[in-house]
Amino acid sequence: MRLVPPILKSLQSEHYTEPTPIQYDAIPHLLAGRDLLGCAQTGSGKTAAFALPILQNLSASHSLAASRAPRALVLAPTRELALQICDSFRTYGRHLPLVSVAIYGGVGQDRQVRDLKRGVDILIATPGRLLDLVGQGYVRLQHAEVLVLDEADRMLDMGFINDVRKIIRELRSRRQTMLFSATMPREIMSLADAILKDPVRVTVARVEATVPKIAESVVFIERQAKGGALRDLLGRPEVDRALIFTRTKHGADRLVRELSRYQITSDALHGNKSQGVRQRTLDRFRTGKTRFLVATDLAARGIDVEGITHVVNYDLPVEPEAYVHRIGRTARAGASGIAVSYCSWEELDALKSIERLIGRRLPVVGPDGKPTTPAQSPLAAAAAVAERGGAPKKSFAFRGRPRRATTRRRAAW
Repeated sequence: MRLVPPILKSLQSEHYTEPTPIQYDAIPHLLAGRDLLGCAQTGSGKTAAFALPILQNLSASHSLAASRAPRALVLAPTRELALQICDSFRTYGRHLPLVSVAIYGGVGQDRQVRDLKRGVDILIATPGRLLDLVGQGYVRLQHAEVLVLDEADRMLDMGFINDVRKIIRELRSRRQTMLFSATMPREIMSLADAILKDPVRVTVARVEATVPKIAESVVFIERQAKGGALRDLLGRPEVDRALIFTRTKHGADRLVRELSRYQITSDALHGNKSQGVRQRTLDRFRTGKTRFLVATDLAARGIDVEGITHVVNYDLPVEPEAYVHRIGRTARAGASGIAVSYCSWEELDALKSIERLIGRRLPVVGPDGKPTTPAQSPLAAAAAVAERGGAPKKSFAFRGRPRRATTRRRAAW
């Protein structure tokens, strides 16, 4: 696909051998500088489809990272997705002299401002925080050569489209633009028509439903109780080999340390590990020397190990399609498997998205694995309300007075 050796070296380290359909269709056109309209979901490989050409095209100019003036801008609806995309850019571009930075709300801006001042080639941002920093003069968008709108339909749902239009007005007119969306409502098509010039159109089929031989269930549980429930699960005799998913790299390391305090041996697998360490970790898991592997989504893409009896979603994935890929690591080669998902208050929206994707409700069980009912769990009752289209509510104590949960949009900022 005419990718340069430094990028191919990174892909080899990640065990990527064949391009996915969207990568096969998109990468040659994007390397040539064409605009692109992609109808694709997470799990189709679209992040690599736009990240690899951006890395290659930017590296070809040999320009140094400029302070506050990114050369490529990627807009994402949530901070979790922004962090995942930034991790991907850093993974694929580890052998290139390019700097990727993620900025998002929900945290202080000081560290992000320092990162921007040191210089940035590729900026991944949520719309609200980006507009805030542009208004303060910490980001200049006039030099951006590339714009990517990822999950455009979700930005529409979350009320960010007006913010996106304001950001686009800050960009120069001569640029390469890519827009990705799982669905194409009228508003998104109107936006695409306004910002794309003679685009290549790429459509990828939806992720398939889950495997019938996987016994799926969800446990409604407070976040602080997840560790104890996982230890009890791993102690059951039927759990021979388990793959445990966390949302972040630091979360994976923290969980491994927590399990070790209870004499449960496990390994962590994520992008901060060197290639040699990751390969040795996989070999131990494949041969059974380590029975429990704690991994992030990005690191787990290359895992193809037979004999995984259980997949545990310690953290529910940000993107519902990732759920299908996660639990598909069990029940391989005709075997059966078990997938258990822990869902806290904060993850009810993620669960609703997963159930909408797979077209059914997940069976509810207690931490002991026995079936339970909404009447036995406030969380289960809240999930039932969310499934009917309601909004689960929860108050948080703050100096003795109730404080309403933040809205989805403010949380994304």
